[in-house]
Amino acid sequence: MELFANLGLGFETALSPDNILYCFIGVLLGTLVGVLPGIGPTATIGLLLPITFNFEPVSALIMLAGIYYGAQYGGSTTAILINLPGESSSAVTAIDGYKMARQGRAGPALATAALGSFFAGTVTTLILALFAPPLARVALQFGSPEYFSLLVLGLLASIALAHGSVVKALAMIVLGLLLGLVGQDIYTGTPRFTFGQFELYSGISFVSLAVGVFGVAEILRNLEHETIRTVAVKHVSGLWLSKDDFKRIIAPVLRGTAVGSVLGILPGGGHVLAAFASYSLEKKVSKEPEKFGTGAIEGVAGPESANNAGAQTSFIPLLTLGIPAHPVMALIIGAFIIQGITPGPNVVTDEPELFWGIIVSMWLGNLFLVLLNLPLIGLWVRMLTIPYRVLFPAIIAFASIGTFSIHLNAFDVYAIAVLGIIGYVLVKLDCEPAPLLLGFVLGPLLEEHLRRAMIISRGDPMVFIERPISAGLLLAAAIAVVIAILPSVRRKREEVFQEED
Repeated sequence: MELFANLGLGFETALSPDNILYCFIGVLLGTLVGVLPGIGPTATIGLLLPITFNFEPVSALIMLAGIYYGAQYGGSTTAILINLPGESSSAVTAIDGYKMARQGRAGPALATAALGSFFAGTVTTLILALFAPPLARVALQFGSPEYFSLLVLGLLASIALAHGSVVKALAMIVLGLLLGLVGQDIYTGTPRFTFGQFELYSGISFVSLAVGVFGVAEILRNLEHETIRTVAVKHVSGLWLSKDDFKRIIAPVLRGTAVGSVLGILPGGGHVLAAFASYSLEKKVSKEPEKFGTGAIEGVAGPESANNAGAQTSFIPLLTLGIPAHPVMALIIGAFIIQGITPGPNVVTDEPELFWGIIVSMWLGNLFLVLLNLPLIGLWVRMLTIPYRVLFPAIIAFASIGTFSIHLNAFDVYAIAVLGIIGYVLVKLDCEPAPLLLGFVLGPLLEEHLRRAMIISRGDPMVFIERPISAGLLLAAAIAVVIAILPSVRRKREEVFQEED
C-alpha cells in the first residue's frame, strides 16, 4: 500500500500543469538534440544548466531528465534516416535501421524504435519505483568508510567501462579530482590552488566546467568535422507495423528491456553497452542470423528497448546513493547541488515529492515521446538540413548568458572559454572528458568522506578494510581495474566503441 501512496504522490506532482509543461519541453528538446547529430544530451544539459537555477527543483530536474531519455529516442531517427546516430547508444540501431529505410521501410523501423522504447520506459519506471526506496534505506546504514569505498568503486568502474586508453581515462579522473580541490579547504577554509584569484575561492563553477568541457568543446569539434547530411528518406509513410512485424519484435523488446535494466546501472555508459549487448544477443538467438545487417527488424527492436531501459535505470544509483553512472547523471547531480539539494539516500525521505515526481514523470515523458516522434517525423527530417554553423553561435550566446545570470560574474563566462579550449585539446589528444567530469563531481565527496573516516578512526587507514561492506566495495574496485587492463577485454571494448564511432 505504501508503494501506491508514493506513486499517488508522484502522479500528483508530475501532473501539475507546470511540471507537465517542463516534462514536455524536456522530451521535446531531448528529441531535438538527439535528431541533430553532434550535440548530444551531455552537451545540451551542460548548456541548459544555468537557466534551471531559477526553476523549482522538481520542475528543473524533470526537464533535465526528459532531455536525457528523450535524446535516446531522437538519436534513433537520424540513425535510421541518414545512418548517423544522434546519440551514442543509437549507433547500433543504424546497422539495420538504415538498411530498412533504404528498403522503403523507414516507417516500421521508426515505429519499432518508438514502441520498444515506450515499453522499456514503462517497465523501468516500475523497477525504479520498486527497488529505489529499499536501496536508499540500505544506503542510510553507510558510514563514511563505506561511502569512500563506494565512490572509489564508481570512479574505477567508470574506467573499466569507458572506451579508449585506460591510462588516459585514469589521468582524466585525476585531473577532475584536482580541479575539484580548487577553492577553500572543507575543514580549515585555507585557499587551495586559487593562484591569488578571489573568484576561485569558492571553487571552479560546475556550470562553467560543464558548458566549457562538453558544450563548447563539442561545438568546436563538430565545426571541424561538420558532416554533410544526406537524408535517405524525404517522406516517411506507413508508420504502423504489420501483424508479422509486431510478432517479430515482441521477444526482442522483452529481452532488450531486461538487458538494459541490468546494464544501465553500471557506471561509465551502461546504456551504450546495453544496446550493443542486446544486438549481439538477438543475433545469437535468431534462427536467421545472416539477416542481421541487411535490415532485420529485430536489430532495431532489441537495442532501442535496451538503450532506453538503460537510460532510466541509470537513475537508480543517482537517486539512492548520489553516485552518477555516467556524465549525464553527473550533470544532473550538479543540478541537485545548484538547487540546494544533497543527492543521496536522504532524498527519498527529505524530498518525497521530488523523488516520486521524477519517477512518475519518466512514464509521462515516454508517453509524450511516442506521441511526438511519430507525427513529427517530417519536422525532424527538415531539421536535419539546418547547417551546424548556423546553430552554434546561438548556442554559445545562450549558454554564456545563462552562465553569467547565475552569479552575475563575468569570470564564469571567461572560464567557459578557457575550459572549452582545454576540453577541445583533450578531445584532440583522444582523452575522453567524461571521467574528468565524474572526478570533478565526486572529488569533493571523496575527500570529505576520506577525511571524516580518518578522523573517526583516529588516523587508522585499516578502517576501510576492517568494515566488511567497505572492504567488499574496495575489492570490487580492484577487480574493475584488473578487468580494464586485461588485454582481451581491452581489445573487445575498443572494437565495440570503434563500431559506435
